[in-house]
Amino acid sequence: MSEVTGIVAETAAPSDRPRETLDVRELPPPKPLQNTLERLAELDDETVFVQLSDRKPQHLYPKLSERGYEYEAVEADDLVVTVVWREL
Repeated sequence: MSEVTGIVAETAAPSDRPRETLDVRELPPPKPLQNTLERLAELDDETVFVQLSDRKPQHLYPKLSERGYEYEAVEADDLVVTVVWREL
C-alpha cells in the first residue's frame, strides 16, 4: 500500500487527518458506488476517504460534488485512487 500512500500524498487532500480506505476493485457495478456513498455517510468531516478502484468512478464524481466533497482521482497502471475530503 505504500504506492497508494505516495499517490494520496501527491493530491491536495489534507495530510494531517485520519484516513479511511475502501478497496472496490473486486465489486461489480453498482456496488462500488453504493458502498462508497454509504461509507462516506458514516465518516466524520475530518476523515479523508480513499477509494481504490480498477476504473474511474465516473458516476461517483457528480454525487460527491452534490454532497459538498472535494475529490481528486489519480490513475496508476491498473489502479485508480480517488481521494475524497471536506474542506473545513
